[in-house]
Parts: sequence; C-alpha cells; structure tokens
Amino acid sequence: MAILIDEGTRVLVQGITGYQAEFHTQRMLEFGTQVVAGTRPGKRGTRVHDVPVFDTVAEAVAETGATASCLFVPAPFAKDAALEAIAHHLDPVVIITEHIPVHDAVLIMAYARAQGVRVVGPNCPGLASPGRSRMGIMPNHLFRPGPVGVVSRSGTLTYEIVAALTQAGIGQSTALGLGGDPVVGMSFQDALALFGEDPQTEVVVLIGEIGGSAEETAARFIATRFHKPVVAYIAGRTAPPGKRMGHAGAVISGSAGTAAAKIEALSGVGAAVADLPGQVVGLVRSRLTR
Repeated sequence: MAILIDEGTRVLVQGITGYQAEFHTQRMLEFGTQVVAGTRPGKRGTRVHDVPVFDTVAEAVAETGATASCLFVPAPFAKDAALEAIAHHLDPVVIITEHIPVHDAVLIMAYARAQGVRVVGPNCPGLASPGRSRMGIMPNHLFRPGPVGVVSRSGTLTYEIVAALTQAGIGQSTALGLGGDPVVGMSFQDALALFGEDPQTEVVVLIGEIGGSAEETAARFIATRFHKPVVAYIAGRTAPPGKRMGHAGAVISGSAGTAAAKIEALSGVGAAVADLPGQVVGLVRSRLTR
C-alpha cells in the first residue's frame, strides 16, 4: 500500500501548458502516474503528451473522472486555481507553486479544511509512492518500492535521503514533501497518522528544519499516538538566530524553533535523531524487521 496516492489516483495537472508543468507531466507519466487531464483557460481541445486539456476543473472532472490535482499555476493565480480544485473535492491537492502570498495560503487551507480536502504544500516537491504514482517534481530515478515512509519540510534533503536509502537497497512506501512555507496544508502529524495506518510502512523518516514548531508538535503526536519506529534529521543546527535560511518557515525567533529544541523533543519520545544525513540509512536499517 501507500498513503494519499496509488495506482488508482487520476491526476489533473492545473497549468499543464507551462514549461515546468509540461516537463513534469511527462516525468509523472513515465513513473506510471495516471495523468488524465490538464487545465489552462483558452486551451481546451489541445493535448500535452496526449493528455487532454480543458478550460476549467469542472470540465476536466466531468469528462475524465480526475480525483486529485497537481497545481503548477503561477503564484498570482494559484489561490483561485486551488479553490477551484478544492470545490470539486479533488484530493489531494498538491501545490507545487512557490511565492504564494501568506494570506492566500491561509484562505486555501481554511477552505480545504471546510471541504475535508487534504492539501500538500505550497512550495513543495509533491509526493511519490514508488511503483504506483507520483505527483510533483521529485526525480523518478531515486525511488524503489519498500517499507520506509518519508516526510519532510525540505525537498532537496528528501532527494538526498531517499537516494541514500535506495542505494542501500531500502525502498519507500511513500515520500512526502510538506513544503517550507509558514502556512502549509498537511503537517507532520497528518502524515504520521496515515503512515501509522499503512501496513506497508514499517519505519518513518522525519526530516525537519529550524523555524516554527512543526517538529515539536510531531513529537507530541509520536508520544501518544504513533507506535512505529521514527528516524529523524533536523537541518539548520548552525543557523544564526533571526536569519532566514532558505525557506520562509526556517527562521529562528528567540529560543523557539531552534534545532536543539526540536532534537530534544524528538529524542525525548524515542525517535532516533541523526547528527548527519549520512547516518539516516544505518538508523533505518537497524529498525527494520526484515
């Protein structure tokens, strides 16, 4: 099994005629994803990699039975595109777009909660369930099916650690990039809850970073409601307080959001916290049952 997406997921790519969307649509198809439709106003009747393009989400859903959306729409128009997908109960809605204004992201998440739709992102690499489906921009060649779930705030660290797992012969159930903005949809605890119910997932790798309190919240969830092994890595140990480090959400404010606080919280609930990314594979291997 996997979480969020599988071989039955029927993906709609919003903004499919853009360069990045067109490129990654091809990669998703090569991965085995059922990309059944795309949208771009004014482009109805055209095709991208033989995927039909529609003017609206309503048309795409009605004619293709799309069940999930991968959104590449530019930031000024991303809010309306996301709300359109949520209104038609596509789930998940994976928002790749970066630089979405915070107040737009707040509106998107509030509407998604009201509609019971799960949003991944924005400003995220998406997710991949090897052997089943992929939505977003993660490189195809990194993955192999297996028992390790990966959930991360950092796209590049996701790639690095997944690649190391694969090279060590350890596959993944699903790898999920939450996004690095201050306001995102799915959280660590949301992903952990799904991994906890997935029979394929034996171990979860949690990749965090400085800023915010997402990792501390995840630690509280692990302490009371998650019973599978967790291996963690926290990026940004040497970052100076008050300085933005890559992601909008990766800012230390006072004593809150430091790497030390996150490491202490996760270690305190039994997670094995790696000092370096290269240590993750060994910690995972020692916790696998086979």
